[in-house]
Amino acid sequence: MRKHAFTLRSRAHSRRVRIICIMAAFAAIFTGIFLRLVELGMEQEASHGISITYDRAPGGRPAIVDRNGELLATDIPIASLFIEPRSIPDLDEAVEKLTGLFPELDARELHSRLRSKDAFTWIKRQITPDKQQAVIDSGLAAIGFRPENRRLYPNGSMAAHILGAVDIDNRGIAGIEKWIDANWLADLRGAGMELRGRELQPVELSIDLRVQYALEQELGKAITKFGAAAGAGLLLDVTNGEVLALASYPDFDPNKPENAFKPDRINRVTAGVFEMGSTFKALTTAMALESGRFNLESVVDASKPLNFGRMRIHDYRGKYRPLTIPEAFVHSSNIVMAKMALALGPEASRTFLRRFGALSPLATELPESAAPLLPSSWSEVTTATVSFGHGIAVTPLQASTAVAALANGGRLIRPTFIKGSPVSERTIAEDLVSSDTSEAIRHLLRLNTAVGSAKRANVPGYAVGGKTGTAEKVVGGRYSRELNVTSFMGIVPADNPRYLLLTLLDEPRGLPETYGNRTSGWNAVPFGGAVFQRILPMLVAPTFPPPAGTVQAIPATTEEPGSRGTAAARTWLLRPR
Repeated sequence: MRKHAFTLRSRAHSRRVRIICIMAAFAAIFTGIFLRLVELGMEQEASHGISITYDRAPGGRPAIVDRNGELLATDIPIASLFIEPRSIPDLDEAVEKLTGLFPELDARELHSRLRSKDAFTWIKRQITPDKQQAVIDSGLAAIGFRPENRRLYPNGSMAAHILGAVDIDNRGIAGIEKWIDANWLADLRGAGMELRGRELQPVELSIDLRVQYALEQELGKAITKFGAAAGAGLLLDVTNGEVLALASYPDFDPNKPENAFKPDRINRVTAGVFEMGSTFKALTTAMALESGRFNLESVVDASKPLNFGRMRIHDYRGKYRPLTIPEAFVHSSNIVMAKMALALGPEASRTFLRRFGALSPLATELPESAAPLLPSSWSEVTTATVSFGHGIAVTPLQASTAVAALANGGRLIRPTFIKGSPVSERTIAEDLVSSDTSEAIRHLLRLNTAVGSAKRANVPGYAVGGKTGTAEKVVGGRYSRELNVTSFMGIVPADNPRYLLLTLLDEPRGLPETYGNRTSGWNAVPFGGAVFQRILPMLVAPTFPPPAGTVQAIPATTEEPGSRGTAAARTWLLRPR
């Protein structure tokens, strides 16, 4: 009997335990459901809609900043709208509501897509928060939002040709953005890494946003003033090859990447090729001095044009007399440059330009890069015309890099858009010219700015040196007498250069104030002077008076061709006083 009573008590206890466990389980389930409902209710109340969490969005990219840490590009979280066609209860209602919210959608095409009964289809990528809320408020069924990243360029079109653009999937399609993908980002994605922009180290560019802003503003003013069809500008550090600013017009807004590939929006500094005109005379003069057959006291006869059959080479506003090398540089004598190049021969000319990188494509981080247009044969006529920048077309960046090598003592450095990129890894060649030749070229550039065609680039407190260039454009296979490209290359400080500025205008017009002239000294040079006026106080301390580069007016020479020049000519003196 006792045993039976014990068994009954044991069974009753077991039933109570089971009941308690079941009740506890149900309590836990309902508590979890309640807490989740409270959480959802609080999220909806706090955000008044669906929020997209940044860290949930796939396909992140690193931020891009300038050399001073100023933001140039970043990711922002955004929603993309999708729908599940097979779950749509009323197809006509869905199409009507969606086309009402997004008038740009084609109703017939949308109806066809939604009738397919697929499990997933995009309706609209990267919609604004107000549109997202409107979709929620519409009560549409079978819709959803996927968190994505959208690339934001807070400065609009500024530095667009450097930054490039991304596509709808946040992948680089141009400029530095494309380089980032090709350099390492695509590999990380290919390895299946879930990337979040905030976890990636920002990419630091060599660009100085302050200088970039000034360059773009002055380019816009010059384009408007001179009615040019296009234009460009570049500021290069000649000591390390870093690009501090690059502008090209017409430009585009990378926030609207569909405009990036319009034919007129190319990066004219790296992807455009031009005959650079008389800026090439710096290279020709350096070649002549380096050969040992000419020096600054040499005199070359420029009294008559050069004849090659029907072709004649003459000077624009020539002096029609023998000229010293400094005179030939300042007066931009085509005849003297051609005679020096011919004296050295076609092979010497071609070899010299090849050493300075003018005959092969120049690679930088920017994928937009053009190859030079070279003469089909290097005849005597070619040698003569190339000496003054005709018959060969290069990118403005190529020409600038070559002149930078002349100014910095003979070191050819591949330009970079990345801050702190090791110079040793980008040095293409060293000791391309002697220190004496480099110093002579710097003096000639300073002389030309002091008393020659580049006078309008002078800035008080700074020793600016420079060379102008004007080239007729080729139209229909012939040189046009109505259309030209003008350019200016300036270095500063001329006695110990740190920066090289390039300005370029495509098809500028003559104005009453330029007396109808449309050569470089009247447009590209004052454009360069305006840029220097704005940026030099940011970069270089002024000196009053400049410590070096004071120039006396160069005297005329009346001696016979081939003579060593007068004593006065030998005192053209580009030396400190």
